[in-house]
Amino acid sequence: MLGLVVTSHIYRNYPDLSEGALAKLRSDVVNSVSLASVARELDLGSALLLGKGEETSGGREKSSILADALEAVIGAVYVDGGWEPAAAIVLERFAARMQHAARRPGLEDYKTRLQEHVARTGIRSPDYDVTDTGPDHEKQFFASVCIDDEVFGRGQGRTKKEAEQAAAAEAWERLADTESHDPEPTSTPAPTSGSAPTSGSTPTSGSTLHSLSPKATQ
Repeated sequence: MLGLVVTSHIYRNYPDLSEGALAKLRSDVVNSVSLASVARELDLGSALLLGKGEETSGGREKSSILADALEAVIGAVYVDGGWEPAAAIVLERFAARMQHAARRPGLEDYKTRLQEHVARTGIRSPDYDVTDTGPDHEKQFFASVCIDDEVFGRGQGRTKKEAEQAAAAEAWERLADTESHDPEPTSTPAPTSGSAPTSGSTPTSGSTLHSLSPKATQ
């Protein structure tokens, strides 16, 4: 249901985007990370009925559970009231995300963003390790991403791709946050034109030299 509403909306509202860009835009919006984010906005976790194991292990905050719960709510609205009320809920909660993603389709592809980041900074390419649990029809995937043998992000999802994207998102945000807190490099003032700094002295600006001249002190 969610995918149908989003696909219909972006096809009708972004006619200038190519087919490839539309596909990227859809994947930016319809994914477990986005679904879990909306579920948290609605505080959906507090309304879940969980087993004792999930309750004690923080299931109300697990992205995979929240994403499933939101899809279930949208599906229930569709079963109860049909297309229009279900579509209205989807657009109310996802229209702003679609508008934001349409500016640069594919921006939410965190695996690509992380790869581009490490390539730009010259560090080693990220390595992903994925494990899974559960029966074939209810598998959960858990991914970790390592850079220079250090784990930078972890994620989980209903598919291997979703788990890797979640891990890449955490790693990318960590690297971006680290860069934003790096101290700005200090620069040494350039010598004033026409003057040469002497050993052990710091060049002074033209205005300072003028204020120290004999004429200026008279």
